[in-house]
Amino acid sequence: MADKNQEIGGIHFPFPFTPYSIQKDFMAVLYQVLEDGKIGIFESPTGTGKSLSLICGALSWLRDFEQKKRQEEAHLLKTGTAPSSDGKDQPPFILSSHQKTPDTLRPPGEPDWVTQFVQKKEERDLVDRLKMEQIRRKKREERLQQLRHNTQLKYAAKRERQEEEETERLLRLSRDILAAGTEAEPLEQLASGEEDLVLSEYESDEEKGAPNGLNEDEDDLEEEHVTKIYYCSRTHSQLAQFVHEVQRSPFGKDTRLVSLGSRQNLCINQDVKSLGSVQLINDRCMELQRSRHESKSQAEDQEPKRRRQAPRAACPFYGHRHLQLFQDQVLLEVKDIEQLVALGKEAGACPYYGSRFAIPAAQVVVLPYQMLLHTATRQAAGIRLQGQVVIIDEAHNLIDTITGIHSTELCQAHSQLLQYMERYRKRLKAKNLMYIKQILYLLEKFVAVLGGNIKQNPNTQSLSHTGTELKTINDFLFQSQIDNINLFKVRRYCEKSMVSRKLFGFTERYGAVLAPPREQPRLAGFQHFLQSLQPGVTEAPTAPVEEGEARVPRPASPLMHIEGFLEALTTANQDGRVMLSRQGSLSQSSLKFLLLNPAVPFAQVVKECRAVVIAGGTMQPVSDFREQLLACAGVETERLVEFSCGHVIPPDNILPLVICSGPSNQQLEFTYLKRELPQMMDETGRILCNLCNVVPGGVICFFPSYEYQRQVHAHWDKSGLLARLAVRKKIFQEPKRANQVEQVLAEYSRCIQCCGQAGGMVTGALLLSVVGGKMSEGINFSDDLGRCVVMVGLPYPNIKSPELQEKMAYLDQTLPRTPGQIPPGKALVENLCMKAVNQSIGRAIRHQKDFASIVLLDQRYARPPILAKLPAWIRDRVEVKATFGPAFAALRKFHHKKSGLS
Repeated sequence: MADKNQEIGGIHFPFPFTPYSIQKDFMAVLYQVLEDGKIGIFESPTGTGKSLSLICGALSWLRDFEQKKRQEEAHLLKTGTAPSSDGKDQPPFILSSHQKTPDTLRPPGEPDWVTQFVQKKEERDLVDRLKMEQIRRKKREERLQQLRHNTQLKYAAKRERQEEEETERLLRLSRDILAAGTEAEPLEQLASGEEDLVLSEYESDEEKGAPNGLNEDEDDLEEEHVTKIYYCSRTHSQLAQFVHEVQRSPFGKDTRLVSLGSRQNLCINQDVKSLGSVQLINDRCMELQRSRHESKSQAEDQEPKRRRQAPRAACPFYGHRHLQLFQDQVLLEVKDIEQLVALGKEAGACPYYGSRFAIPAAQVVVLPYQMLLHTATRQAAGIRLQGQVVIIDEAHNLIDTITGIHSTELCQAHSQLLQYMERYRKRLKAKNLMYIKQILYLLEKFVAVLGGNIKQNPNTQSLSHTGTELKTINDFLFQSQIDNINLFKVRRYCEKSMVSRKLFGFTERYGAVLAPPREQPRLAGFQHFLQSLQPGVTEAPTAPVEEGEARVPRPASPLMHIEGFLEALTTANQDGRVMLSRQGSLSQSSLKFLLLNPAVPFAQVVKECRAVVIAGGTMQPVSDFREQLLACAGVETERLVEFSCGHVIPPDNILPLVICSGPSNQQLEFTYLKRELPQMMDETGRILCNLCNVVPGGVICFFPSYEYQRQVHAHWDKSGLLARLAVRKKIFQEPKRANQVEQVLAEYSRCIQCCGQAGGMVTGALLLSVVGGKMSEGINFSDDLGRCVVMVGLPYPNIKSPELQEKMAYLDQTLPRTPGQIPPGKALVENLCMKAVNQSIGRAIRHQKDFASIVLLDQRYARPPILAKLPAWIRDRVEVKATFGPAFAALRKFHHKKSGLS
């Protein structure tokens, strides 16, 4: 595919083909947002080439930025002084050297010669830093050039790797022989491998300098962070799709891109990978790294010391030379996660750490939402946002994602931690015992605040008061009687000591409780308690596991959820709530932290970054992003840019209809009170029967919930409507179980394909789906797979949910109320509803030549405030039909015409 170079507003945009006009507009606005350091909200419907517009627009800006920076560097190195300018066009490395922070502000009345001296020194320091950066950059470019033209280097490294493995094997054998002859008297006889479960001596940051975590070899891998673009999306498949788009783009050969993933996705150590559980993989990897650092420090110690235990193994894939080669090869060519794993196996280097070492020199870093939006995870990955660009794609659920990441439900771990302490009491140092006792005290108080007793079996322990109660953080701390404990220190201990990992290894190792017979019933009850309280929002009880269904993997350490809960309790009092859910017994009850203000964690991203772009196919209604996220994060109106474009399809390729009544003149209003009426369900069935007579291929019908879908299906089966529908369409239902989705979609697609070829009475398939379910997001119903999308009612969230009510009350108190507008809390409910609608109807029409009808069954859709929240390219073409006759005539005409042309 030949590149088409585009000149837009004097800016050169390479593109793989002639772009649509909306793509040109998208790239031009995006370029300006990045250049001016703005915050952009971009909406481009699916099928309009959004990913390619993001890639070519952002990388064109980065190309020009780097060229301008090189020119500025050359001028500075040549003259030794920064060019005089108003600062607008200067790159960040020059701007930052002249910006005065509170620490460097000059005192009033300071002599001019002092000011000039300080400025000269700053310029000299800047020149020295630039020289060092140039040396590092030249070294990196030389290495990459060598790799491009000398593939022998790669194979030489592989041979060297094999030789190192053989040497290591012989050394290990020698150590084992020596260890066998050593008479050692252990403190206490522990089982093989159990030493790893004992906590190391803990020193707080006040007692020691915080280590940087890198030794000299690893420090060589660290470079200055160049200006880069962090691209985030929700799922690994979306990230992989973006990487493939970059590979096919005009920038695919020259862009230094690195993909970040989890250890579970990137680990190549089969001994670790075979552990299966995410937590076990993380735990073992961390142990291997610590073993490596400990063995180095022991080797450097001149005095021979008697060891308590045999030397522990280190990961064979974590070595400086091979990580260096891996890092260079990652930057040499754009690779996705699977290609990184293959490269790691070939180079004998860890892809997980190798990809992280490549971050500083990379121009584009591709990573999941959670890794960027959660501060601790971001820092652990080595991500620095200062002066960088962040693009968050598929951002329609960004607010929910941030809220979810920073909300946590508490699992009790008292019994396991108590057993752990008793098991290793003689081996634990005083500080470890002190902090473990503090954590046990906290857990006792958390149980007490729910109305329970730590000494009784939670399954048989009834609570006198039931129901849900929400408290401010301060009120919860006072009621729990833990306001005198420094939660920051306890949380830091958990983080630094890795006690949750040790406890997880302990419970994985022993499974059953280690206690005297009289204690076993109580402690076994607590084990059941922690298993019953899993993280996540507790909505409806899940269906029982049926035969053949995949089992849920074992949960991570319960103490990890407690760490999250303790971190949440350090949030500002006004920005969160603690929800106490008291059910019949203690084992069914829970504590949950609810983040009310997602702008708090997002504010740091906005503050540090040069520019932030929030993009998606359906971003409407954008008021949530403006008011709840950006305004509350301190983004001023002047810094915010909104861009929304239409679709690339011709206007007559879509027919959106609001139908207010059915064939028997039954008014369509699917409120909670009316939607379960038999006449309402019958009318819905009659409408679908009529639609299936004129719509070819596939029809997707979305219901507000799984329960209502099942209820309607059962009613139609009883009344005979299901049989009438089956005359024209084979009927499929969206499964609740994720492992059956692919199978249902494959059968649905195969049915439509066969019907299209064979002819006959059955013309396709009808898929009964659920808003917010597995079919309403990320599924491509293009062409015959989705010729008509039907929305049954408005999918409002449960207004009685305590969490939603608290969120509504919070918004009503904190956001200003605009005259003539509904209160912010009520607007939230409408926006949640319409975001779900827009995601569902966006499943159809996926490319320029696609066509489909969109049928909205509820007279409330005709209200102007509701219509205003539809995407512009749909809203502008909506026809409201008060009666069914004209609506059916329009549908028949549309599909007859389009099917004849297709």
